[in-house]
Amino acid sequence: MLLTVVADYGVGDLAFAEVRQRLALLLPDAEVTAIPVPPFDTVSAGFCVAQLAFGDGPPDRVLYANVAPRQDEDRPREDNAGERLVAARLDSGVLVVGVAAGASMSFLADEGVPLHAVDVADAGSQFRSRDVFPDALAALVRGDGDLLGERVTVDPAPVRSVVYTDGYGNLKTSWHDAPADPGTTVRVRIGEAVREVVVSDGVFAVPAGAISFAPGSSGWREPCYEIFARGGNAAELFGDPAAGTPVELL
Repeated sequence: MLLTVVADYGVGDLAFAEVRQRLALLLPDAEVTAIPVPPFDTVSAGFCVAQLAFGDGPPDRVLYANVAPRQDEDRPREDNAGERLVAARLDSGVLVVGVAAGASMSFLADEGVPLHAVDVADAGSQFRSRDVFPDALAALVRGDGDLLGERVTVDPAPVRSVVYTDGYGNLKTSWHDAPADPGTTVRVRIGEAVREVVVSDGVFAVPAGAISFAPGSSGWREPCYEIFARGGNAAELFGDPAAGTPVELL
């Protein structure tokens, strides 16, 4: 079984190792992989979860997501309480278990995937993804449906925004349609940065040094448009925008 952990612990962080050890104890047959996202970045986490959940792969794979900024309430929290754990079983058989914080589960919900609360404590440890949640995750993997409770609703994912920055600096967005005919140069603003970008039907369909806005390698029902600097780094050119920043045409 392939078990992927999507979390904001940090690349090579001790926390990933501790979670892997806990999961190895509870699910010894699982092949655990780790996908880091920036601190408190629920948009990137939600995008990664959906990309992996809807993409090709073994039907028994599991996604475990924990980016929990504990921003659902401003008042002091008792006993390290935070956002609740939810779970979803896709028609394909894929199991997703994660904290319903920000947009972490929004991309799934936007595609009509039902989310259900998991009957597990939402407090008791600062490090709930190691100390509290893995037992419930293991039980769900083994088919314990009694842990699933009420249907949970979440806010929609951000539209026409940056949703993830990959290792090459390509900006994956939640644009799903071309803003103009291929070959058209448009001005794009992301945050405070404005650049000229060529609308194209492929990220490499522009000369070296140009920036393209084209269907990228990610997306499920329809491709996500991607801002790609050929021979450069689009994220740096646009000031390293955070996921959730709107991508606007001027």
